[in-house]
Amino acid sequence: MSFADRTDAGRRLAAALERFRSDDPIVLALPRGGVPVAAEVATALGAPLDLLLVRKIGVPGHSELAAGAIVDDPEPIVVRNEGVIAQAQISEAAFDRVRMAERAELRRRRQHYLGDRPPLDVTNRTVIVVDDGVATGATMRAALRALRRRHPRRLVLAVPVGQTETIAELGADADIVECLEVHEVFGAIGNFYSDFRQLSDDEVISTLARFGRPEDPPSPAGA
Repeated sequence: MSFADRTDAGRRLAAALERFRSDDPIVLALPRGGVPVAAEVATALGAPLDLLLVRKIGVPGHSELAAGAIVDDPEPIVVRNEGVIAQAQISEAAFDRVRMAERAELRRRRQHYLGDRPPLDVTNRTVIVVDDGVATGATMRAALRALRRRHPRRLVLAVPVGQTETIAELGADADIVECLEVHEVFGAIGNFYSDFRQLSDDEVISTLARFGRPEDPPSPAGA
């Protein structure tokens, strides 16, 4: 196994990203698995942490296989994996049913995790997008393309581990790619962690609660 757990991966990734500290970056995590990794990065760089909500559009009956992905955005972005769609013979109606269900789940998660808080403004900022790994890349590709619409100054993809071909392809969507380990034969992301348990919503919320917003006023003394 390459990493003990996501915290270990985050600390090692943070060390590789130290050069961005002077850029005053924003760190965005893909929940849920990317949150503990990103929390270590944000802590080490003294950066704010926010979420970038993305959902995989799974193949009906085989939800672990990505037919595409959808990003929570004022104008939601859908990235299609045309090869998978064709191979699995997914109709447009079937694709749209899954897409709409995942869009509803994105709305639920935003309300549950963040309430009415608006996203951090990434305009002209260095933005570091973090997940716990990249396999097919459909989810991350959608996330990066959505962020481009928000006009960051520099877009950095940072993951502990990824599939060799996918990481190379994602270089077209990010300005810089930082991946600690690339593997030609990949399988599942969990293969590279000793502890890869699923995180709960409550764990995501409690992690976010540790990071205040830069625009938030300081808490009154004694509060």
